[in-house]
Amino acid sequence: MKTFQGRVITPGEVTAEAVVTHEGFNTLASLQMALQFGDKEVKCGDQSNEELYGKPLLGKALCLPQTIGSTTGGLVLYCACSMKKNPACMLFANPIDSLAAAGAVLADVWVDGVTMPVVDSLGEEFLQYVQDGMKITIKPNGVVEVE
Repeated sequence: MKTFQGRVITPGEVTAEAVVTHEGFNTLASLQMALQFGDKEVKCGDQSNEELYGKPLLGKALCLPQTIGSTTGGLVLYCACSMKKNPACMLFANPIDSLAAAGAVLADVWVDGVTMPVVDSLGEEFLQYVQDGMKITIKPNGVVEVE
């Protein structure tokens, strides 16, 4: 097991299976099909992201460097949470961008019954270490345990 310390964006405690990308995560391209057409596993629809395309994101620990793409990204993330089609958590190697932070914070404040902890600034070593299928546990203080 290895431990990483990050900065808490939205609080929470969760354990989930990792799904990892070393590329930027395009929130709109990745989630749009699932949100519009009812994909129950919320498979990633971004064909440009070969690491995630077609993989289920629902209930997973999404490990990524940063988000990219459309300015609607924050709203899409908020909508995914409000529809209960969100990852279990989002773990950023880099500092989070303002759009993803806005979506996560708005969902945390406005959506009842949904918790999606978000931790950023985990560092490049985090993304080098974590692999798909590893068990991730987030502690309330921003500690991320990977086993």
